[in-house]
Amino acid sequence: MVPAPKPSCWATLLTKCEYLQGALVLDQSLRKHNSAYPLVVYATPSLPLEAREILQARRIAVRDVAYLEPVDKLKAKLDDHDHRFADTWTKLRAFELVEYERVVMVDSDMLVTDNMDELMTMPLEEGWIAAGHACTCNPMKLKHYPSNWIPENCGHSLANLTQPILPSQFTKPTHHLLNSGLVVLEPSAAAFGKIYDTLQYDERVLTFQFPDQDLLAAVYKDRFLPLSYRYNALKTLRHCHPNMWRDEDVKNIHYIMKKPWAQRLPIDDPNSFTHQLWWDAYEELKASWGDAPHWDIVAKYVVS
Repeated sequence: MVPAPKPSCWATLLTKCEYLQGALVLDQSLRKHNSAYPLVVYATPSLPLEAREILQARRIAVRDVAYLEPVDKLKAKLDDHDHRFADTWTKLRAFELVEYERVVMVDSDMLVTDNMDELMTMPLEEGWIAAGHACTCNPMKLKHYPSNWIPENCGHSLANLTQPILPSQFTKPTHHLLNSGLVVLEPSAAAFGKIYDTLQYDERVLTFQFPDQDLLAAVYKDRFLPLSYRYNALKTLRHCHPNMWRDEDVKNIHYIMKKPWAQRLPIDDPNSFTHQLWWDAYEELKASWGDAPHWDIVAKYVVS
């Protein structure tokens, strides 16, 4: 008997209620744009019961996972180095969701603005992943960013609108870097095993400034297919790469750095346009809630 084909899904990690509103807006935006594929939340034990009940009521499947961290030897050094990314390694458990044929790993600080189901069926060589380039322009001139993060080294600087550069066109070390906000992958024990072994035993982990995406860039070097920025439109690209960005081309906005739910931006802020789109979607979510319980939990971490 031929086994039934496995389903595919969007998958986002939740570890705490602070990102619950983001995941709910993300799910609503996928449904609004008629995605044929469900959003699955993979959650750590730290996600409270009330959040799980909200997800269940919204018909969002929850898949339990354990935290993923380096071995104690590396973890001790990392703890001294940086506490900011305590949860990010666990994102990589998406590669362990072997009950799905294809998973598109997405961050919960995203807003879908157009159907992008083609990511579920796009050609992808075995053992490869697809993702958007990391933006290495460093527009805020952050001192802790690598010195070679300058516009002329950014993969997006060579893109032709929605056409990214190909792997054969990588000419800078930064061209191998990806943004892990959206990653197209095919889960398997072998894929997760390679990630796990790298995290546990590779001393390069101590040098990673952007842990999960630096690890993916290392493991999938020469097996990374760039996607158009439109699928992971970092909000900063709108003013950092104005020659590439077109509002009508964007399918998924990624609210990196400061989150829209954490502040209201003045109209003259360069991110006010994209932030307002999230707020509009949030108001739609609120209007759809009706008499369902627990809205106070959703709104708790959203500024008034």
